[in-house]
Amino acid sequence: MTEENGAGRRRAASPDQKRQPLLVLIGPTAVGKTALSLTLAKEWNAEIISGDSMQVYRGMDIGTAKLPLAEREGIPHHLIDICDPEEPYSAADFQAGARAAIKEIAARGKLPFIVGGTGLYIESLCYDYQFADNGSDEAFRAEQEAYASEHGAEALHAKLAEVDPEAANRLHPNDLRRVIRALEVYHLTGQTFSEQQAGQKKESPYELCIIGLSMDRAVLYRRIEARIDEMLGQGLAEEVKRLLERELPPHAVPMQALGYKELANYLRGQCSYDAAVERLKRDTRRFAKRQLSWFRHMKDIHWFDSGENFHNNLAAIHAIIAGKFHDHLEYHTNQSSIDGGNVQ
Repeated sequence: MTEENGAGRRRAASPDQKRQPLLVLIGPTAVGKTALSLTLAKEWNAEIISGDSMQVYRGMDIGTAKLPLAEREGIPHHLIDICDPEEPYSAADFQAGARAAIKEIAARGKLPFIVGGTGLYIESLCYDYQFADNGSDEAFRAEQEAYASEHGAEALHAKLAEVDPEAANRLHPNDLRRVIRALEVYHLTGQTFSEQQAGQKKESPYELCIIGLSMDRAVLYRRIEARIDEMLGQGLAEEVKRLLERELPPHAVPMQALGYKELANYLRGQCSYDAAVERLKRDTRRFAKRQLSWFRHMKDIHWFDSGENFHNNLAAIHAIIAGKFHDHLEYHTNQSSIDGGNVQ
C-alpha cells in the first residue's frame, strides 16, 4: 500500500496501517445492481459512489438509468450530476473524484461503496492506476473525428482493432472519445493502450470487497430490451431532443452515448424510429457483453447469478462482506443478521 505525502509524492505505508475498506458492486447494464446496492447500503451503513461514466452528466437521466432522488431511500449518492454535457470527463477525473469521495465518506464513519458498470473507471480506482501523461495531438484527434463523421464510428473502431484488438474488444464503437484516445496513445507513443494497461501493477490501496452480478445471457438480453422500452415510455426521445437543442458537437460525449446517438440519428431524420430503437437494443446487448468481458479480466470478484432465485444469495453476500471487513463491523447496521446468519 502507498499513500501521498505533503508534496504529492507516493510513499509506502507502514505495515500496521489498516487499508480503507471499499465495497464494490459491478455487473453489466440491467443486471440488477441498483436494487442490490440500496439493500447493501442500508445494511452496511454505506454511501454510494456512482461508477458510471454517463451519470456524471446533468440532463442525461432517462438514458443513463439514473436513480431519481426520491427513490434513493435517503442514501447519499456521489459523482452524479456533476458535469454539464459540454464538459469532458475522463477515467482520471473519476479516479480523483472517487478518491476524494471515499475520504469524505470514511471521515463520516460510513462505508464507501462503488456501484457501476464502467470497467476502466472502476478498475483504475480499485487498483490505483497511474495515468501516463502521453500528451495530445489535436490535429490527429480532429482527423479521426472527421474520419468517423465521413465513414462512421464502426470504421474508426475497425482502425483501432487493427493496432489494438484488445482495446477494441473492450470499447464500444459509439465510445468515440475513448476510441480516438486509444488511437492517439498509439500514435504518440508507439505503444498500445492495452500494453499500457497491462503494465499497471494492479495493487490496491484499499481493502477491497468486490461483488459481481451476472445472469443467463438470454434473460439479461430480455431485461435490456424491456428496460429500453421503459426508457422510451419515460420520454428518452424528448431527453435527447433537449440535448440536441443545446447544439452539442457530434463528438461530444452525450452524442456518442448509448440511447442518445441512436435517437439523435432518428431526430435528425437519418433513420426511422423503429430502426433507431432496434439499433439501440442491439448495441446495448453488445455493450453488456463488453462489460462482462472487461470484468472477467479483473481479479478478486465474488460472482453471483442475479436471476430469479437471487434472494437465496443475499445471505452469502452479507457473509462475504462480513468476512472481508471483520475488523470494521462498526459499518454494519444490523449485527444480528450476521451473527444469526439471517438476512433481515
